[in-house]
Amino acid sequence: MENSTILALVRAIPTGEVREVRKFLLSPFFNQRQDVVSLFDYLAIGGSPTREGAWKAVFGKGAEFELPKLRLVMSYLHKLLEQYLAVRETMSDPKFLEVQLVRAYRKRKMPVAFERERKAVQQSLEQQSLRNAWFHDCSYWLHWETHQVEYPQNPTDVSWLLNAGQALDTAYLSRKLQLVCLLVAHRTVYKTTQEVAWEEELINMAAQSAYAELPSVAVYLHCYHMLKEPTEETHFQHFKHILFEQGAQFSEEEIHGLFILAINYCVRRLNAGDTRFYREGFELYREGLARNHILEDGILSRFTFHNIVALGLHVGELEWVRYFINEYKNKLERRYRESVFSFNLARLSYAERKHSHVLELLQTANYRDPLHNLAAKTLLLKTYFDLGEYDSLQSHLDAMRNYIQRKRVLGYHRTNYLNLIRYAEKILKLAPNDRSAAQTLRQAIEKEEVLTEKAFLLKLIRH
Repeated sequence: MENSTILALVRAIPTGEVREVRKFLLSPFFNQRQDVVSLFDYLAIGGSPTREGAWKAVFGKGAEFELPKLRLVMSYLHKLLEQYLAVRETMSDPKFLEVQLVRAYRKRKMPVAFERERKAVQQSLEQQSLRNAWFHDCSYWLHWETHQVEYPQNPTDVSWLLNAGQALDTAYLSRKLQLVCLLVAHRTVYKTTQEVAWEEELINMAAQSAYAELPSVAVYLHCYHMLKEPTEETHFQHFKHILFEQGAQFSEEEIHGLFILAINYCVRRLNAGDTRFYREGFELYREGLARNHILEDGILSRFTFHNIVALGLHVGELEWVRYFINEYKNKLERRYRESVFSFNLARLSYAERKHSHVLELLQTANYRDPLHNLAAKTLLLKTYFDLGEYDSLQSHLDAMRNYIQRKRVLGYHRTNYLNLIRYAEKILKLAPNDRSAAQTLRQAIEKEEVLTEKAFLLKLIRH
């Protein structure tokens, strides 16, 4: 059963949710088969279930094994679990359920109950903070349902239809602009020039005053121009302003994506040589963390953790970096937690010139990921240079080269780290007063295209 779809579905259910699923399966409204419940209980235990074990759990030890019969129960359970997921997802949006209740009262011709519920939903919709596409979707359905009830009584009044049309257009624009922004972001990464046929028409429509001032449209309109015209910083500033000042008007999933788009823009500007965006990127991360927009399902990726520390160190926010490393350590995935924590603490210690602490943290650490390991080795390399421990440094460079050859690090990273080792050894061999050789080496380093520690090496030659 190891590769069965039903087992994959059961394993995707969190441990804390198993009791809830079981209640769903025991509800006679959804299921009246005990064999389905028994099969779920067997699969939910964990371990390595087998068809024979499932058969015994469902039909007892004495029954003769029949694969078609077992498959039928598995099929029933699979359909019910999919139904559970759909019901749970639907129930996660109370406003959607309220709109469905309004519709139900209209269909059952209960005008008093309909009007009472419609007013309650309209009021709660206006009072909550979200003003994204979802908000305009709900507004559309309310206006449409109201039109269905009011039109027979007053056929000349089309105001509800007009309101429904406005809400539908806004929801459409918001969603379509989100798509086109993601397409433009994709084009910037993969260097394609293909544009969708409706892109220009969509932007022109969104730029109309009736829509451009609405947060759900404005945020993507500015995002689009920010991505299309990266050197026009005004668009980025407008975009960032909406994120900082009106972020509560978007869902957690949506605002997370918007922050990532803004951060990626900053990376793009940094890659173009605009160093002002170190601070911009740092502020986006700091604000996003403060408002809980950076984490996904409560988890902070190790890559994001590294990036935040790097930006914080670059702009000199050492105390905040210390706070971040300690405060967000437990937000990392458990398997990466200690290694990421110790490495970034070593980066902070290096920035503070606490070399002994750097050595203590890195010399005993075991980093399983090759690129993480090489980043740690690079930090050790820099520390040995700073301390003038050249014998230790040469041994370290030899070990680092052997590690790269053994791990077969490919492409850019392999070239980058081998270049770093090569130039570090040239600096070690450089005679103190040989200005000509120093100048030649400096020029070679400056011309090197793949060398991330270029600034550090050049600084060594100047000294």
